[in-house]
Amino acid sequence: MSERKVAVVAIGGNSLIKDKNHQTVEDQYQAAKETTYHIADMIEAGWDVAIGHGNGPQVGFILRRSEIAHRVEGMHEIPLEVCGADSQGAIGYALQQNLQNELYRRGIKKPVATVITQVLVDKNDPAFKNPTKPIGGFMDEAEARKRAQEQGWNVVEDAGRGWRRVVASPLPKEVVELEAVRLLLDAGVVVVTVGGGGIPVIDAGNHNYVGVAAVIDKDYASSLLARLIKADLLLISTAVEKVALNFGKPDQRWIDRMTLSEAKRYLAEGVHFAKGSMAPKIQAIIWFLEGGGKQALITDPQNIGRALKGETGTWIVPD
Repeated sequence: MSERKVAVVAIGGNSLIKDKNHQTVEDQYQAAKETTYHIADMIEAGWDVAIGHGNGPQVGFILRRSEIAHRVEGMHEIPLEVCGADSQGAIGYALQQNLQNELYRRGIKKPVATVITQVLVDKNDPAFKNPTKPIGGFMDEAEARKRAQEQGWNVVEDAGRGWRRVVASPLPKEVVELEAVRLLLDAGVVVVTVGGGGIPVIDAGNHNYVGVAAVIDKDYASSLLARLIKADLLLISTAVEKVALNFGKPDQRWIDRMTLSEAKRYLAEGVHFAKGSMAPKIQAIIWFLEGGGKQALITDPQNIGRALKGETGTWIVPD
């Protein structure tokens, strides 16, 4: 009997949407189908897998529908943390069903389950004093100021395109459903969890959890989960086959492998990894390796199988 190998695979929410012409639920389902095919390769190669995923575009759609229904029909609006829960269910369903179908096709008897996951954040996290994450649709200044006054929203003018609500992006501290996730993994179940970074909750006192309007970085949440379950691998599946130094510049250079100290140095230099895309992925991996993780990998979905064989992708390892 070979030794058990556990991987946390973090999938980008954008990877379920190929382009502006493929945004429907059916389009996202087909994109999820492609991604789960490559995760099935991992499972066939002997990995036990927990899957985290992004949900940025999907939560945006849910919020937009809610805003339109409110404006046109006077329906109640959906709170942001509930939009997060909705997206966990819908994306979980697409990943779960596609992966179940693919595993069945390959004759692999392995159940798949989605856990609607809350993630605890610190109510005193400095991010709450400086909300920066734009969500929802654009408004004119009058509506924005009215919302700010009546609903306590933080609003900003967004690059000349109109006004938007902004929320905090606090750091994840604890996976509330951790024991359930552990039990499922130990029982051989593939678990879809910490979707969209988890539903942000604060402890209002004495373990009384309350949802908050915030957005948790899904790579940070996947990194936390990987540390807590002592995963052997953190795999971040993104839009590029490998990580590059000086990305998008004339002296761009692809990286096959880097050590933890190299990753920290490159991140600190501040010129290699874009703030909204690659930088948080590298930071998530640094925290994972500093917390005792053995290895991490960044690649795109279609190259997961090749990357695990060492043929491509960027491996990040302890010193």
